[in-house]
Amino acid sequence: MKLYYSSGACSLSPHIVLCEAGYEFETEKVDLRAKKTESGKDYNTIAEKSAVPLLVLDNGEHLTEGVAIVQYLADKKPETKLVPPNGTMERTRLHEWLNFISTELHKAHSPLFHPELGQATQDLYLSNIKKAYTYVAKKLEGKQYLMGDQFTVADAYLFTIMGWSKMIKLDLSAWPVLIDYQKRIAARPKVQEAMKKEGLLDTKAA
Repeated sequence: MKLYYSSGACSLSPHIVLCEAGYEFETEKVDLRAKKTESGKDYNTIAEKSAVPLLVLDNGEHLTEGVAIVQYLADKKPETKLVPPNGTMERTRLHEWLNFISTELHKAHSPLFHPELGQATQDLYLSNIKKAYTYVAKKLEGKQYLMGDQFTVADAYLFTIMGWSKMIKLDLSAWPVLIDYQKRIAARPKVQEAMKKEGLLDTKAA
């Protein structure tokens, strides 16, 4: 398999899941602005949506959309318990979290990356993000992870989006439970492996 990614983008989520599940895979970095891969190829000729993540399967099929990719990967390795079994209430709860993160957090960031949309628009979306984090913080009280004591693909996704807080100048210290959660996820060896590959870790002290 091969994952096309952009450092720190939403593609970090499936990158983490690939590492957590113990897959053997290749990666290639993509410059989304120039639409060029690290090897110099035109990314538009590789990805129909010209976006990341893109997972190229061993049979040549292309799989896009992070939420779909992480569930596919986890379902192929049920022993990792990165997703609950299909047909269970726990799996439905996982879908609930993935949809919430996707709609209320992930997409809410887009206007904040485009200052030309105006301050009023940005203030509205930032307010919505804060409301979403307040909800998440409440749900995380007394829990290690979103689904309880088990790390799942939803945690990989939320952790990825939380990493954008510095980019939008949002101080997460207003939610101490989120700070603790973020540190807990960041300390996972496989999360560090993915972040190091994407150049997201300070390796000077190493």
